[in-house]
Amino acid sequence: MAGAEGFVEADNAEAIIIRIEHKSRKIESLLKQGKPIEALKTALEGAPPKTQDERCKSANWIVVHRALMAIKDVDFMFSSLDPEYYDILMKYLYRGLSTGDRPTCDQCLRIHEKLTEKAGLGCILRCLADTVNTV
Repeated sequence: MAGAEGFVEADNAEAIIIRIEHKSRKIESLLKQGKPIEALKTALEGAPPKTQDERCKSANWIVVHRALMAIKDVDFMFSSLDPEYYDILMKYLYRGLSTGDRPTCDQCLRIHEKLTEKAGLGCILRCLADTVNTV
């Protein structure tokens, strides 16, 4: 449940889940079209960081994970990804590393290295220091 801290109330979780399902279909379409970077942008947009509802967080992680795993050329990804996505991407990379799944961790580490080169250590610090807006 959410309180007066600006978090999404539990009864709004269903609406968030529906938005994530729509986003998931769009991401699958983009991936079928061979547009993994557009799929990743779509997955990161509107991520629900202000909800404490684990169903919402898990549902959005699934779509972000699907897009992350489709990225083959990490250097090209960063030539197309706007800096506005860097901090939220870093949060999802740490979530991916926490899974312990070898292919996921390998991909997250590849992207983490390039993201740190591109965005600097501040991106890591902001991600780790923000304990309120978790993914």
